[in-house]
Amino acid sequence: MHRGIAAVSAIALLAVAGVAGAVTLGPGNGTASSHREAPLIAEDPSADLTDLYAFRSPDKPDTVTILANVIPGEDPAAGPNWYTFSPNARYNLYVDTNGDARADVTYRFQFRTKTGPFFLGDTAQPFTVTRVARGKASVVARGTTPPNNIGPRSTPNYRSLVTKSIVSFDHGNSRAFAGQRDDPFFGDIGAIFDLVAIRKGIGNMGGGKDFFAGYGVHTFGVQVPIAGLSAKNGTIGVWSSVDRRKVTTRGTTTRNRGAWVQVNRMANPLVNEVVIPTGLKDRWNALAPAQEGQFRRYYETPILAAVINQLYKLGVPETGRDDLVAVLLTGVPELNFTGPRLADLLRVNLRIPVTANPNRLGVLGADNQGWPNGRRLGDDVIDIAEQAVAGFLKGKKVPLGDGVNGDDRNLLGSFPYIADPQSGFDNTKGK
Repeated sequence: MHRGIAAVSAIALLAVAGVAGAVTLGPGNGTASSHREAPLIAEDPSADLTDLYAFRSPDKPDTVTILANVIPGEDPAAGPNWYTFSPNARYNLYVDTNGDARADVTYRFQFRTKTGPFFLGDTAQPFTVTRVARGKASVVARGTTPPNNIGPRSTPNYRSLVTKSIVSFDHGNSRAFAGQRDDPFFGDIGAIFDLVAIRKGIGNMGGGKDFFAGYGVHTFGVQVPIAGLSAKNGTIGVWSSVDRRKVTTRGTTTRNRGAWVQVNRMANPLVNEVVIPTGLKDRWNALAPAQEGQFRRYYETPILAAVINQLYKLGVPETGRDDLVAVLLTGVPELNFTGPRLADLLRVNLRIPVTANPNRLGVLGADNQGWPNGRRLGDDVIDIAEQAVAGFLKGKKVPLGDGVNGDDRNLLGSFPYIADPQSGFDNTKGK
């Protein structure tokens, strides 16, 4: 094996790229998976989507779970105005059931805020869930988020607070949740952005440091029956977005006016992060998945492949990458193909049964229920993406990895599955 190759993060390679046309990344404008991935959204954390997950529910396999996270890098101790969903935004989960890259079903979350006691903010937020289907919008659920996990005096018995906040709808067949969670994404981001620093022992054997350990995010999501989606060929395409009003006026009174406009979107992990050039990232965030065809050349001729060859002389195919087009834009034949229309969708073949013993490398690890067929919380998307860009599907198997193979917290056994956030009182980031 090439010296140090198991320790190289494909995301990190962009940080030192010297090839023509390479994208320069750094802590100010990029952190995997999609944390702070574009210049404008980095200034608007409460609208910044970090990750999207869609998978058959392991404990309820007749349902699909869709979860999206916002607000990267939440330190649980960061009060007195802790992190919350924005009351001036709309948070959307979209489901395409027929392969045209347009939403057939939308679940839209909107939040309110309340004034807290003393000098403290109130992080328990009332919310509504509106479903839009066949042009008809109706509120299907109302609830209140659990408060952030501040500490044992402010939020005792935190697990029970979370359980009580889960709301049922559609006669109890569906569920919704919104609130603070542990960030389930994992990766050695500290080494990645220190000019590809090599940690001893890192690679697929472990040894990396999980940058996201101890940090939280805000999650919104639903669990709905598969049968109710009536998906063509059993496969759905999922994406998420956040909207804001077109005009915001600040002063003694802040006002938001005008039409709703999309300010961020996400489907597959790492797309806007490492596929789309920095100069186009803000534009990409404002467009719909059905408009993805204009970015096709960045999938067929990925900058990342050229950078890998520049630094490590691996002979990674740099052009004609129809394999990446299939994985990210059309779906893979006989796995989750949705049709010829190019669109960045997280495609899930809901006919594939739940895997009893999931492999963190998903399809690359012979586990067809994992990414890029949907995305489970334990899928190691950094390692999968590195190996895919290196040419795995074209027969070039290079064991790239960042040395972080799982989250620092155990997942829950039921919806919403993502672990509870660590408490601000414990202040694990201050150790």
